[in-house]
Amino acid sequence: MTTKQALPVKQLSLEAFQEFGTYAPLTPPTATPLVAGDIISFWPDCGGVLTLGPSGSNQLSIGICQVKWRELKVDVCEYHTSTGEGILPLDGDIYLHVGRPTGDDTVPVDGLEIFYVPKGTVVLLKPGVWHHAPFAANPGETVNTVILLPQRTYANDCIVRTLETPVAFGE
Repeated sequence: MTTKQALPVKQLSLEAFQEFGTYAPLTPPTATPLVAGDIISFWPDCGGVLTLGPSGSNQLSIGICQVKWRELKVDVCEYHTSTGEGILPLDGDIYLHVGRPTGDDTVPVDGLEIFYVPKGTVVLLKPGVWHHAPFAANPGETVNTVILLPQRTYANDCIVRTLETPVAFGE
């Protein structure tokens, strides 16, 4: 067996990598966010769009939802009628609130549940599940969370409701 010369390691650049695909730095996002708040900011396509097959309808948008520590009260919920959603905290643990699909625009306030999600754990929500931006689990933290959705879901399949009375939670 002969030893081949070691392959050189190349610096990642759009020009050098274009033949194989594309890439984008997810943190910190550099574009203008779709939602820019003091506590929650959201960049829906900052990681680009990945085509998952020959059909143009199989495009996965890679976004970032950045959340700062805030009071542990659920005050907003949303759902998507035709798609699930992937949620992956990158650099901190999160709390995620969820509610079973209701079949209408009524948030199941009495049925909301809170889950602790360690960083590096991907959560895949089913279509219709009520949820919203996660909560940073540790006081003072800011957490960047990857959001995986079909492209343009926030423009064409996102029902958002504000709760009349916020629901507090804690360990």
